[in-house]
Amino acid sequence: MHLTLDYGRTGLPLTLPDDANVTVLHPAFVPALPDPAAALRDALRSPIDSVPLRERVAADDTVAIVFSDITRPTPNRLLIPAILAELPHVPPENVVLCNALGTHRFNTRAELIEMLGESIVDGYRIEQNDCFDPSTQVHLGTSSHGHAIWINRAYVEASVKILTGFIEPHYFAGFSGGGKAVMPGMAGQMTVLGNHDAGMIANPRATWGVAGGNPIFEEAREVALSTGPAFLLNVTLNRDKQITGVFAGDMVAAHDAGIAFVREKTMVPVDDVFDVVITTNSGYPLDQNLYQCGKGMSAAEQIVRPGGAVIVAAECSDGLPDHGLFGQMVRAARTPQELFDSVMGADEPRQDQWAAQIQARVQLKADVYLYSDYLDDAETSAALLIPCHDIAATVAALRDRFGRDARICVLPEGPQTVPYVRAAVTAR
Repeated sequence: MHLTLDYGRTGLPLTLPDDANVTVLHPAFVPALPDPAAALRDALRSPIDSVPLRERVAADDTVAIVFSDITRPTPNRLLIPAILAELPHVPPENVVLCNALGTHRFNTRAELIEMLGESIVDGYRIEQNDCFDPSTQVHLGTSSHGHAIWINRAYVEASVKILTGFIEPHYFAGFSGGGKAVMPGMAGQMTVLGNHDAGMIANPRATWGVAGGNPIFEEAREVALSTGPAFLLNVTLNRDKQITGVFAGDMVAAHDAGIAFVREKTMVPVDDVFDVVITTNSGYPLDQNLYQCGKGMSAAEQIVRPGGAVIVAAECSDGLPDHGLFGQMVRAARTPQELFDSVMGADEPRQDQWAAQIQARVQLKADVYLYSDYLDDAETSAALLIPCHDIAATVAALRDRFGRDARICVLPEGPQTVPYVRAAVTAR
């Protein structure tokens, strides 16, 4: 059996024995829209539960347009120009483009140009959210979950706020897109830490494909609504990162429409758990570092049996990474149990602890192997993972361990496919 795993920018070939008991899971393939630029224009002019964008914005308005950072495959080069084309009456000096970094690092000029194009980078003010600097934030009160709401000042002070992004299942927020552009995208550190604290992450509803009753999803939406967003432009993508759907208009109505579309296409049922699950983190840009790879691990967690094995193929060109606290936390622990306990027992939430918590949770269920061209054995072991140099050879060794008929599942697109065991899932 010959497969190609989503890995880095080019993919990773994998050959498994024909006599192996292998199941390959893909989301339903959705072809790209034939004319994405026209689809974006039409959605902006005929939005869901909203007047057209051009009518929503006056010439004297100040406009904040929020866009995803370099770790996301959102097609900003299409979305941002489409929005600006609908605002010819707004002077460029009245527009601020807000890079929704959350707790991520600032993006370089080269990365901004890659995402937006040089003419936009040079022609518009860009505000990169600095969640660590309270002087750049405004306090908007307290959420219904008791967390302080701190949001980027440049975004808050704009008279018209436009959110962009793409919608996919998310491993603890239920779905991306929608209010996540604001929280965590444009939020302060304390707001992000509250939303992502150990208790919120541990809630059984904080998982793939769950919106209602998911405290993380609901608070993100609540925080975003508290800022008064005027318009949402979200898209859905296929494995080739091509636009398959456009959802524009009122933030809640448009996001809900996109969620319904994504849930139908990506949630894949299986009849039973597997001994071995091979997964990815959907290739570049999502597999740039190990911190992000909790998504791929969590997708595999849904269908691996207790005591089984997960093999993650992730390039990790950005390392663990060195920025943030994830690397410190995993290196400081000697075992997955110690890592898990360090998060759950901490007096105060820490940046990136959610990724450490989920990695440890998966490891407490199954052994986790990592194939990476950028992390060596020492770095992989320090992150509490088992180095894998050859996925096929690792599968052969696991078949010796679990039996020649061991059930093996492959998720070539990683968390773009969200598998679940039919009997184990309650109504979502």
